[in-house]
Amino acid sequence: MLDRTLILSVFIVASCGLAYELIAGALSSYLLGDSILQFSTIIGAYLFAMGIGSHLSKYVPEERTLDRFIEVELLVGLIGGASAAVLFMVFAWLSTPFRTVLYALVLIIGILVGMEIPLVMRVLNRRQAEFSELVSRVLTFDYLGALAVSLLFPLVLAPTLGLARTGFLFGLLNAGVAWWTARRFRHELQRPRFQQQRALAVMLLLAGGLFGGDRLVQWSEQQIYSDPVIFAQTTPYQRLVITKWKDDLRLHINGNLQFSSRDEHRYHEALVHPALATLPAAKRVLVLGGGDGLAVREILRYPNIEQVTLVDLDPAMTGLFARNPELTALNRHALTDKRVTVINDDAGRWLETHDGVYDAIIADFPDPSNFGLGKLYSVPMYRLMSRHLAEHGLLVVQSTSPYYAPRSFWCINATLQAAGFVTRPYHAHVPSFGEWGYILAARHPDYRPPERYALKMTFLDAASTRLMFSFPPDMQPWRVEANHLNNQALVHYFQQDWGDVIR
Repeated sequence: MLDRTLILSVFIVASCGLAYELIAGALSSYLLGDSILQFSTIIGAYLFAMGIGSHLSKYVPEERTLDRFIEVELLVGLIGGASAAVLFMVFAWLSTPFRTVLYALVLIIGILVGMEIPLVMRVLNRRQAEFSELVSRVLTFDYLGALAVSLLFPLVLAPTLGLARTGFLFGLLNAGVAWWTARRFRHELQRPRFQQQRALAVMLLLAGGLFGGDRLVQWSEQQIYSDPVIFAQTTPYQRLVITKWKDDLRLHINGNLQFSSRDEHRYHEALVHPALATLPAAKRVLVLGGGDGLAVREILRYPNIEQVTLVDLDPAMTGLFARNPELTALNRHALTDKRVTVINDDAGRWLETHDGVYDAIIADFPDPSNFGLGKLYSVPMYRLMSRHLAEHGLLVVQSTSPYYAPRSFWCINATLQAAGFVTRPYHAHVPSFGEWGYILAARHPDYRPPERYALKMTFLDAASTRLMFSFPPDMQPWRVEANHLNNQALVHYFQQDWGDVIR
């Protein structure tokens, strides 16, 4: 019979091994963007390192198998458990070598994890188990452990504990396996008391990290952001950070600035009013993205608007901007207005399954920095939006910067045209971002910018609006491809544009 407790340890070490991989992928996506690239390279490096670890395990002398297994578990627990906290600190203080440290940790953890299962199988094999039963049972619990953590990590652990504390938790489990092994097989170890004491010491260190991990991350994030961090939360979809300096509130998603309260009025007035000011009979408006409620705030200023539907993926985002007193003061309680319906769903999926028609659609998605976001700016997505747009309705899309990211901006324009829209690109200066771009789209070519605004504006007037639809020589159109799902040209343009800016 196989030792059931050893088989249970296989389940635990498999869970921990995958957890460290997911933590590295999620953290690098938060800090570096482009989640597909990060997860792909990390998974590849991790699996390669596991292969090296499996090969190295054969050099462990048979009589030292248990000792080496305990030592490997302690190293995995210590290095893997602290990996997220270490990476946060490296990014905060030494951003240049971040990738080097990231992949070094991935390789070290992968090598150690790769040694675990072969060593466990050797221990079990010494207990005269049938080889076929041994392999099937070990691999079964290995895969079950991977399944368990792949579900728990995004749904429970990352949102509730955060990445750093989740790392320390799994490190504690690895160290716990080492302590139990040292206790269970103490008669087969050369120095059983020393092994148990060492395991307890590592467990205490990791327990300290588990309880103090949030403070460590907050301290590290405080070094990343120039202003004091007043709120931070990891959701299943993104990392939300809010900073404040005097009267300036700033929202950062995955490290990228989304707005500054000092000049967000410029961005949101430009996003909403050039369209709605020309639709005096508009009653129903659909907002896609924009979970901060700031675009909704501007829409609700029109007395003719009867219904606003906001579709945003992340309930943590919309909940925060519906409850936090400072943020609700900024959006003027837009998300709790009786005319507003908030729906937390994927925008594309929601558009496919609902039939409503709207007088205006405002697409205020994050920039297309990865393929998951790039699909929101694709030809199929814009065709879906077209089905929900009234015959004489208007669609407005935030479209990155025509100055800093010209390929991206004109790609979005080309994509809307490929989806059957007539487009009117425009831009506005937002001090926090520089020159920012929008594209107004319709089925008909007779749009004219408003010559006056019935509502009082902080930024816009007739003269500034006319200038927004005029592009100077250094922001003229580029010849680019439309963004289709099979090529995701926009994401490549975006990375190329902002890579040029960084260089």
